[in-house]
Parts: sequence; C-alpha cells; structure tokens
Amino acid sequence: MTDFLLELRSEEIPARMQAGARAELEKLFRAQLSSAGLETGELTVWSTPRRLALIAKDLPEATAAVSEELKGPRSSAPPQALEGFLRKTGLRQDQLEDRDGVWFAVIDKPGRATAEVLAEAIPAIVRGFAWPKSMRWGKESASSESLRWVRPLSGIVAIFGDELVPCEIGGIASGFATRGHRFHCPGEITIGSAADYAEKLRACHVIVDHEERQAIIRDGAAKAAADAGLSLVEDEGLVIENAGLTEWPVPLLGRFDEAFLEVPPEVIQLTARVNQKYFVVNGADGKLANGFVCTANIDAKDGGAEIVAGNRKVLAARLSDARFFWEQDQKKTLAQHAEKLANITFHEKLGTVADKVERVAKLARWLVEQNIVAPAKAGAAGGLRSDEGEASLAAPAFAGATAELADQAELAARLAKADLVTEMVGEFPELQGLMGGYYARAEGLPDAVADAIRDHYKPVGQGDDVPTAPVTVAVALADKLDTLGAFWAIDEKPTGSKDPFALRRAAISVQALILTNELRLGLISVLDKVTRAGGVAMKNALDAVVVRKMQAVAADGISSTAATGLVGVGLKKFGNYSEQFDARAHDLLDFFADRLKVQQREAGVRHDLIDAVFALGGEDDLVRLLARVKALQAFMAAEDGTNLLAGYKRAANILKQADISVAPAKAGAAGDRAPNTTAPAFAGATDVDRALLAALDTAEPAASAAVVDERFTDAMAALASLRAPIDAFFDGVMVNDPDEAVRAYRLGLLSRFTGAVHGVADFSKIEG
Repeated sequence: MTDFLLELRSEEIPARMQAGARAELEKLFRAQLSSAGLETGELTVWSTPRRLALIAKDLPEATAAVSEELKGPRSSAPPQALEGFLRKTGLRQDQLEDRDGVWFAVIDKPGRATAEVLAEAIPAIVRGFAWPKSMRWGKESASSESLRWVRPLSGIVAIFGDELVPCEIGGIASGFATRGHRFHCPGEITIGSAADYAEKLRACHVIVDHEERQAIIRDGAAKAAADAGLSLVEDEGLVIENAGLTEWPVPLLGRFDEAFLEVPPEVIQLTARVNQKYFVVNGADGKLANGFVCTANIDAKDGGAEIVAGNRKVLAARLSDARFFWEQDQKKTLAQHAEKLANITFHEKLGTVADKVERVAKLARWLVEQNIVAPAKAGAAGGLRSDEGEASLAAPAFAGATAELADQAELAARLAKADLVTEMVGEFPELQGLMGGYYARAEGLPDAVADAIRDHYKPVGQGDDVPTAPVTVAVALADKLDTLGAFWAIDEKPTGSKDPFALRRAAISVQALILTNELRLGLISVLDKVTRAGGVAMKNALDAVVVRKMQAVAADGISSTAATGLVGVGLKKFGNYSEQFDARAHDLLDFFADRLKVQQREAGVRHDLIDAVFALGGEDDLVRLLARVKALQAFMAAEDGTNLLAGYKRAANILKQADISVAPAKAGAAGDRAPNTTAPAFAGATDVDRALLAALDTAEPAASAAVVDERFTDAMAALASLRAPIDAFFDGVMVNDPDEAVRAYRLGLLSRFTGAVHGVADFSKIEG
C-alpha cells in the first residue's frame, strides 16, 4: 500500500473559497478513483493561500481485475442486432455465450496500475473543479476551451510513493518541485514523497495545515492581547479568514488613537474586521479598548514594529471615515432622516418604505391600545401584562402608563427605519437598527424608544435574543406582522424552497415574540387587519401608477387609446385588486401553523398534536394553543391517553361506517341520526351503557369548563375518566345491535363520546 500526494499551486486563492475548495477536491478525487475501481481510505486535504494539497493514504499498487457481463440480443434476432452488439463489445460471435437463446458477452478487464489511473484522474479533477468564480489567463485564454482556475495555476506536484505521476494540463506538467514562502523562501523545494511534504514546507516558512494556522492565530492573538493587559474579542470567522490569508501567521498587537473611542464600539469593530481583518480587544473594564490585533504573514526582524505602524495608519484612516459618518449623521434628527424614506421603494406593489413605516406605526399603537402589549404594573414580577386582571387595566395609573407606552411605540415605529438613509448604515448595512438606537439616544429620546429602534429587527433567526421590553415588542411585532400581511395581500407567498422576502423567518420571529412574552392575541383578527392594510397599500400603489401614466399621457400628448393601453399595463402588473382579504388571513394562519410545527420540533413538541388542536378551528391564540398542546402531549405519553386514542379511533370507525359525522356535539345532543342519550332511561340500556352515559355526563362538562378556564391538564384528566367506561363498553356490548333502537342509542353514545373528546382536541389528527 502506497501514499499519494497531490499539490495544485496557484496565485492567491480567496480565503472565503478555501473551505469549499477542500471539499471539492476530496469529492472529485474520490469520484475519479471510484470510477476506476479504486476505493479510497483516509484522505487529508489542506489549503493555503497559494496551494491546495491532498494526501491519500494506503492506495493499492493496481486496481483489481474485473469481469463484466453484458446481455445481448436473442440468438433468433435479426443479424443486424447481433452485429451492433459485437461492435459495442469489440468481440467476435464465437466469443459470445448462448444462454437459453440469449447472447451474453463476458469481458475480462485486467487490473491497471494505480499510477496510470492517477495520471488520468488529475487532469479530470482540475478541469472539473467547480469554483464560485474562475478565470482564464495567457494567450490560450482567447479560447473558451482553455483551462479555467480560480487564479492562474502555476504548478502541480503528483507523487505516488516516491515516483512521479506524469501528467500535463494547460501546459503545466507535474513535477517534484514546489515553492515555499513568497518572501522567506521564494525558491524551489524538491518534495520526495507525501511523508516529507508538510515538514519540508514548514522548514520554508509554510504551514500547510489550515487548522494548525487557525490555532496559531487564535492562541497568538489572545496571548498578544493578554500580554498588554487586554482581552481578545473572540471572532472565529476572522480566525478562519486570517488563516486563509497567511502561510506563516504572526499575530501582532497595535494601538490606535483613544479619541476614536467616541465612535460606537460596534462601528470600530466592524471597521477593523470588515475593512482590515483585525481583531479588537477589551480593556480590564470589559469595554472596547484602543487596541487591535493584526496577522502578519512574515516573521519580521524588528518583531513586527513596522508592520504594526503601517497597519495603525491604515486603520486610523478607516476610523476617521467612520467618525465623519457618525458626526455627519447627528447633524440631523432621526425624524429629518426619516423624510427620505419616501424616496425608497419598499415593493412596487406596496409603495415606499415611508408607507410601510406609517402602517407599522399605527399597528404598534393599536397593539398597545388593545392591551395585547401592555406595561407591567409597578412592582410586578415582570412580563408585559398586569397580573391583577381586567380591573387593574382600567385603573387610572395603569391607563396612563398604557397611553405613554402607546405614544412611545408609535414614535419608535416612525423612527425605526430612519437610519437606513444615514451615511453610517450606507457604509455598513449590518448596523441598521443599531445605529438608529445610538442616534436616538444621542438625540435625547427616551431609552425605551432608543432600545426599540435598536432591537426592532429581533429576533432575526432561531437562537437570536427575543425582545421583552414592551415598546420594543410592540414595534418588532408590528413590523413583522405588517410584512407578512402586506406580502400575503399581494399574493407573494413563499413557494417550495424560494422565500425571497424571508417570510418564513418573519413568521417564526412573530411566534417567538408572542410565546416568549406570553402575548394573548387572536391571530385571525390581527392577520385580517394586516392583510387588509396590505390590500389598501396595493390599491394606493396602483392608483399612483395610474396617476403617473396619465401624467405622462398629458405631458406627451398621447392619444386616449394609447393612454388606456399604458394604464392597462400598470393594472396587469399589479393583478386584480380585491377588498376581500378574510380568506388570505386564514391562509396566513395556516402558514403560522406550519411554522409553529417547525419552531416547536426542536423543543420536542409533536407536530400531529399541533394539528389536532388547530383542526378544532377558532384556536388562534398561540399561547393558549401551545399550553393545550403540551398538556395533550403529556396525556398521550401516559397509558390513559394511548388507550383513549385507541377507543376514539374505534368509535370513529364505527360512526363512519354508520354514516354519522364524527364532530364535536353540543352538550346533551346525541349526534346525527341518534336519539337523546341524556334521557333518564332507555328500555334496551345495559349497565355498561348506563356507566358510559354517567361518565359522559360528568366528564364532558368538566372538560369543557377546564378548557374555558385554560386548565388543560384538568381537561385531560376529565377525558382520562372516560377510558375505563369506553373500554368496558366495547368489551360488554354489541354496538350494531339487531334492535334498531338499541343500535341508534349506542351510536348516539359513541357520537357523544367523540364529541366530548373533540372538545379538547381533534383526535383524528393524532398519529398512533
């Protein structure tokens, strides 16, 4: 068994492409050898800015001989069919085997030398490599058939054992020679085998193992900061990027002017990270300090003093720009910045960002005024709602707090998008929201308003912090609900894997806000409100298009016929407008149900139980729904739940065969085509019948009352009391009794049983 080394050397490979390139090289190598009948075992793939390297351990010296059997035409087939088969196999007729009137060809393929397989595989790998971006170079680049690579390919090392694997691609022939560090060891290095590859490069200031370089940067940057009494702000993405930019990494600590610390720390960190690939550091107080760690690619004789000085100058220029943006943006209030939002299109069918802001502001205020998002009472344990019931909500002090919260929520919503037109966010879009919060605080706006502006995009995804401050919750919820309602109104819903407006993420964020803060709202009424607002926005945008078209007609003197055609184009672009959005609101609720199942899957909540509660209809309070689902899940995990489900399914099947609807029944009703089972006596009733009836008389109202009071565990306990009577019923009587009256009575009992169960959840949706 022999080791194989492949190195593909080129000009600098972008750091962001190196991880993908390593995976691609391994995939292509395995595929090429597998197609030749060679199984690959342990593979090691490394990358530096100037090379991709692969070492394959313990490859056999040759492939095994194989015998391939091909089925041909029948021996009675026309001669032309046989001739074609012979051409395909390259055999003569006397070399074929006749098996039960069918020709078979057995082709023995001898083994091939592994070196020969590798010589063919390397060019195929290079030409088949999928880079996100690639280029052609040299005179040959005039042809579209010329070699493409991420950067000009300059060398190939291919050694099997200690023998060269000869191959050539794009005029570049394989050899034993590679090159070391561009500055420390620019000459050629002769590689003897895979065994000495990494150490020979190390001796020439190239650490070929990317993970080793990452560890050097991670540990070295932390040590450089600690030696100066500072702590490194960890950034694993920056570690990986710096490792992809260097072959001999040397972390160095530098300082910048303390005056720049007046700029928000996130701006300094982003400037250092994005523009210069520097780490930032914190002082002993945990706040951002005037230090940075850069990663040099050489071992400088002066210890890196000149490198640090040069990097300090470059960073100072970048920070000067950031400070200029910071100062310029503060020359206007957020309200003045917000005026420019009228010039930014949110969506062609929904108008401008200013239009969206107006909708969000009204919705945020409404959420507060409806006590959906309400202030906690002074001294309360926490949360967004009072814990003393509706009477406390009407108290004068609390009413005043609600009015103040409504004002703050509306103000924050009107200013939340203003930073989109600032210089700082124009330079760093990642800072939207965050900069608005800083500008609001610098302007002297209340902290609650500044915090809401800063955090109204949260939660951005799974695992992100969920706001709990009332003003922030109101604005964040209004912003996301408006987005969902508006895009549902114009029928721009996610399809398959496509979700260009991130509506799935918005729905999950809305649910996180509701569940984390235990907001009690009926989603249907809210979704109806936002879809209708979206419909009005679409109508207004359409009206604006028509007005612009007509103005163009008047200005250009176009005929009325042509004008009608132009307006028609605008109408077609928007589709048919309708003011009936109720169906869209219910469709959006179904979308929420799907997202809830996704969101709760990680928490271990069964999707079928969510369906079972949603299927009842009218349950659009997510807090109540999830409490109901969790109580149901606990019930179904117990023996009583499992047995009751089996009894329900048996009852439902019997009712289905009798053509009786399995649906919730009103108290005292027996169900379709059945007598009143609450009658005090029935001549054909047995003790088993009466026991089930008595259990239903007790359990049904108890479960209903518990559901109304949101005591869902008690509701499940009430259902559990039906388990023994229903089991005894099925064991002790024949439902389809020959006596029609008895049969109808017992079907009525089953109908009432399923109705009682349906009062808690639709058991037909439960799996098992």
